[in-house]
Amino acid sequence: MKKIEAIVKPFKLDEVKEALQEVGLQGITVTEAKGFGRQKGHTELYRGAEYVVDFLPKVKIEVVCSDEQAEKAIEAIRNAAQTGRIGDGKIFVYPIEQAIRIRTGESGDDAL
Repeated sequence: MKKIEAIVKPFKLDEVKEALQEVGLQGITVTEAKGFGRQKGHTELYRGAEYVVDFLPKVKIEVVCSDEQAEKAIEAIRNAAQTGRIGDGKIFVYPIEQAIRIRTGESGDDAL
């Protein structure tokens, strides 16, 4: 099993969700996040005063899937989230040792 964590622009969330559903993934977790990478934020003007916005709004999407589905999921996220501009985000992939469904006690791929 793999855990795929993607940090993307907020307006891309619906496209990523739909792309993941198309490849057969059922459950995702979404968290609002703030951060910056190479873009290092930007400067804005408010009532004549200039200020720096260091942390930009992002969305963190987490998906746990079987090893077989991982590549399809990664490709779906990448294609759906890509704008070609700086700040598109990152995808991280982690191995998962075990998953257990609390309600039924199922474990492994059955718990997904």
